Amino acid sequence: MPRPLPERLRPKALDEIVGQDHIVGGQGTLTKMLERGQLSSIIFWGPPGCGKTTIARILASQTDLHFEQLSAIFSGVKDLRAVFDAAKIRRQNGQGTLLFVDEIHRFNKSQQDAFLPVVEDGTIILVGATTENPSFELNAALLSRTQVLVLKRLEDEGLETLLGRAEKEAGRTLPLSDNARQAMKAMADGDGRYLLSMVQQVMAVEEELDEQGLFALLQKRAPLYDKGDDAHFNLISAFHKSLRASDADGALYWMARMLAGGEDPEYILRRMTCVASEDISNADPQALPLVIAAWQAYERLGLPEGELAMAQACTYLACAPKSNASYMALKAAKKAAGETGSLMPPKHAMNAPTKLMKDQGYSDGYRYDHDTPEGFSGQSYFPDDLPRREFYKPVERGFEREIKKRLDYWSKLRSR
Repeated sequence: MPRPLPERLRPKALDEIVGQDHIVGGQGTLTKMLERGQLSSIIFWGPPGCGKTTIARILASQTDLHFEQLSAIFSGVKDLRAVFDAAKIRRQNGQGTLLFVDEIHRFNKSQQDAFLPVVEDGTIILVGATTENPSFELNAALLSRTQVLVLKRLEDEGLETLLGRAEKEAGRTLPLSDNARQAMKAMADGDGRYLLSMVQQVMAVEEELDEQGLFALLQKRAPLYDKGDDAHFNLISAFHKSLRASDADGALYWMARMLAGGEDPEYILRRMTCVASEDISNADPQALPLVIAAWQAYERLGLPEGELAMAQACTYLACAPKSNASYMALKAAKKAAGETGSLMPPKHAMNAPTKLMKDQGYSDGYRYDHDTPEGFSGQSYFPDDLPRREFYKPVERGFEREIKKRLDYWSKLRSR
């Protein structure tokens, strides 16, 4: 059987790797390691199809190490023990072992711990590959014995290089219009292996394809988005920060990306509710009820019409004046509460429903604010042993500008 195109075009040397110059270029991390002859254990972190497996194979060939490959999906401790035992014998005979473990984050804690002694004593050079954030998925002990190298998704230039290699191997140009060629690179979503798989299908076609013909042949690929992995947290972070930065177009884009990836709309609405209180707050008091109304509208409409209510809330939040004064005030108040322990309220702040409490002075000195000409008594409601503090500092934006005027006025009355 003929080998698939991605396998036929797999690079044989580091200088054939595309899109990862920061690792395999002239000044790349791996290049420097090999020049020094000091290859250490490595974790490759990057999206699918960026070259993790290929680089591991090239490392083994360029260092005369015996190459072993395991997939964490199909392997267990028994498989690891067999590899380690063989590596120990090989080491006694003067040859090292490079063990490449694909999807290494799939190993549980005890399986990851099994690597520690053989990595530490040099029995194996471990090269792990993961699409997940190693900080969250790998043991700290294993991370401390390895170096994490981040691989990037392939950009347009790298994808175009792969297309050129495929055309050279086939002896013909791709039967695609210019727009269809660009569309196919967009469909690859930075995944070189997937791009070459599409090329193999397109090369079987004789007539030139436009965009519609390409989509009909290949079907559109679902965006790379897993609600449990980094994409989930990266996109919601970009969405939140776009809203905070008053970038309505950016926020709409990230919301659309999440919805296209199958994200739960209520998760997005929860984050918008958070933004309404954390980043807008009293600068526009209508932000919070508007988001709640959009949430209720979504629950009543469902999809796709409910997305219109989400878009309305998204653009409103992005365009609203911003203030985190309430958020910062709460942080400061919590800090003070933690530092001051169990101080009692002042006597005038406490009710005296019983004679004993009246005898103890509860409610003594209380001034009813509505009885004053200004509707403001100026009494302090901090504990007697705690000097008055200022936690809430409204900004000069939106409705908080009016709140600040009131607070300044009350401060003058209090000082009298």
